[in-house]
Amino acid sequence: MANSISTGVAYADPAVTLVQFQAYTVATVPSAATAGQMIYVSNGAAGNPVMAFSNGTNWLRVDTLAAIS
Repeated sequence: MANSISTGVAYADPAVTLVQFQAYTVATVPSAATAGQMIYVSNGAAGNPVMAFSNGTNWLRVDTLAAIS
């Protein structure tokens, strides 16, 4: 029996939980004012996709801790 989460994605394995992030571009990211948020930036690593987190001031890449660009 398939299981699903709020995104409506179905899974055959009940032990698997996926998280889907809203996609942003560098030009459309929300304010980084709330520390601890995570986003997916489709062009945040010099044009390549990357996950980023807010430190309360900037969106930082999870791979290098540099600001998205």
